[in-house]
Amino acid sequence: MESKLAEALVPAVVVRGELNGLGVVRSLAEGRVPTIVVDTTLRHAAMWSRRSKRHVVGQLSGKSFVDDLLRLQQQLGIRPVLILTDEMSVDTVSEYRTELAPHYLFQMPSPAMVSTLCNKASFQMFAETHDLPVPRAIVLERESDVPKIRDLGMPMIVKPADKRPVHLGQVERINWLDSFEDAAAVCRRMLHGAGTLVAQEWIEGPDSSIYFALFHCGAQPDSRSIFLGRKIAAHPPGLGSTAVCVPAAEATELLRPLTEKFIDVSEYRGLGSLEFKWDSRSRRFVVIEPTVGRTDWQEEIAALNGVNLALIAYCHELGLPEPAAQSTNAAAWRESVLHLRSCIEIRERLYDGYWRLDDPLPALAFFVDLALQSGRRAFTRPVFERRKPPFRQRRIA
Repeated sequence: MESKLAEALVPAVVVRGELNGLGVVRSLAEGRVPTIVVDTTLRHAAMWSRRSKRHVVGQLSGKSFVDDLLRLQQQLGIRPVLILTDEMSVDTVSEYRTELAPHYLFQMPSPAMVSTLCNKASFQMFAETHDLPVPRAIVLERESDVPKIRDLGMPMIVKPADKRPVHLGQVERINWLDSFEDAAAVCRRMLHGAGTLVAQEWIEGPDSSIYFALFHCGAQPDSRSIFLGRKIAAHPPGLGSTAVCVPAAEATELLRPLTEKFIDVSEYRGLGSLEFKWDSRSRRFVVIEPTVGRTDWQEEIAALNGVNLALIAYCHELGLPEPAAQSTNAAAWRESVLHLRSCIEIRERLYDGYWRLDDPLPALAFFVDLALQSGRRAFTRPVFERRKPPFRQRRIA
């Protein structure tokens, strides 16, 4: 397999060089795939990996991003495989897929399905229509809708249906609220900055009750690869990105059928994932949200456990035999050494997302950037304050 890939010499273009992109680069390196990381800054860790080359562009969304991708392809003189790790890039690539498809190899769901799945309000409707288990939610489009949130009970979370205002710094990503008065005030304020909102019941439980399915889907049902994992810790706790995770083969009987059903009803293509949470009241898993058209933050844990989704996607696009799942000793993944305390009870072999002895510069870049960000925050106040759930406060204490 490696010799065939090396002979192909078709590069992979990985969009955005944060930890997500770094995991993709290292996963592709297992097949000796030449990679180019595209980003707007040299601050991000993957831009310093010895496993890839780097290419700086002006932005990662919009028409100028498409033009930069087309210029890069002309310079390469070959049609590379495109792998997205950035949410805003997904919207742009989906919108301009007709222009990009002759120059890049990639797959994602249909344009209509990308729009449906990426919007939290339309995804809620989609899930309910297809009988996918999701938390109860209410879509708010105007201030007159706000009183409806009483039907959900407390606590609840409120988030924009469309995440683009979040990325543009116009509104906070999520709020956790435990009183109707606070929730109503937050909803009214967020409606002005974000447009449509989704108010959703809060599913009680620690970070370790959150599971995920990372997958790649080809055109045929038998060309699906699925990896199941479980969070041990999130950052920030309760509502944040994965900080520590482990494989979750024990959940296969419950989560694989749910994942397969989602793939079937959405006619999904390409890389993606689902996040689940165990609802102890109803004794079932509910779908929290999908990740569409791109890899997930902790994507590398699949490759570390023998299911190399990035390499599978690469081979699929080139018509090469896809690497079979390999039997390996179970491996855990953590974002960085900053989460060392959350790893105390882990028994699996533990891999750090940034630090590798044979590729040390990404970790150095991460900590330098972290120090610079901390310095800037010392002189500026954050625009938004996120409310924290009680169990988060107890854990911190």
